[in-house]
Amino acid sequence: MSTVSEWSQSAEYLSFRSNVPLRRISVSNDPEQEWRIYDCGPKTVQNPLICLSPVSGTADIFFRQALALSARGIRVISAEAPPYWTANEWCDGFRKLLDYLSLSKVHIFGASLGGYLAQKFAEGTSLRPRVASLILCNSFSDTTVFKANETASIYWMLPALVLKKMLLSNFQPPPATDPDVVHTTDFMVERLDSLTQSELASRLTLNCANGYVEAHKLIDLAVTIIDVFEGSPLTFPVKEQLYKCYPQAKLAHLKNGGHFPFLSRSAEVNLHLLIHLRQFDGGPLASSDKCLINHRLASS
Repeated sequence: MSTVSEWSQSAEYLSFRSNVPLRRISVSNDPEQEWRIYDCGPKTVQNPLICLSPVSGTADIFFRQALALSARGIRVISAEAPPYWTANEWCDGFRKLLDYLSLSKVHIFGASLGGYLAQKFAEGTSLRPRVASLILCNSFSDTTVFKANETASIYWMLPALVLKKMLLSNFQPPPATDPDVVHTTDFMVERLDSLTQSELASRLTLNCANGYVEAHKLIDLAVTIIDVFEGSPLTFPVKEQLYKCYPQAKLAHLKNGGHFPFLSRSAEVNLHLLIHLRQFDGGPLASSDKCLINHRLASS
């Protein structure tokens, strides 16, 4: 039995779970193929920020983004996909999710695998754009950097315990002097433990099967890249490859924060998200309801 993390019992997380309902949305003929989403903020906003998690994450790991940004009038949707085994399948499912939610264009904040899939979706819809902008956190543009293409074909048959051990081996021990990184790691291990074998196997397959982003199709897209210097899960050559893909990108570097800075350094990450989204305020791709913001400012 896994231990309960401190953050899953925190007032902040419990407030999120009690005030933002989990929605299960089926976009296929298989009722068990359900997307799980948390939709936070004004539903009048048609161009929300959608958060996509790394391999080990669930939709609720972005609770700090949902609470902080929705308080500023931004609509935030945290989405968790059912098992898909190819990037094309995932992109088709994500397109159907956007159609179900009646969203024509979205801003996407993707962490690690979530960032890679966000790029693939933007690439696949480049002729009829569905992505307004990208924020990529500790992400990559080419899966061959993991050098696991040969083993990716057998993930589907491996037991959940083996898959979890594979992922846990990549979690660097957090510095004992950094309580936020320690609590983040505990929380993410707890989330990892809640995933089924098919969820883990499909995500690892997406993460490691040979694939790359045709970034030249996204050259006109507004992109912000958020990276961690100390304790980053990615090597500098991998980061540099992503930078070269998006010469137009704004770079946001965090001194530290580990694998999951959206949790351990949420205030800094949220600030970068606000700065990125601010360029769309007042336009047709705005992610926030300014009327709601002005009302709150007037009443405060």
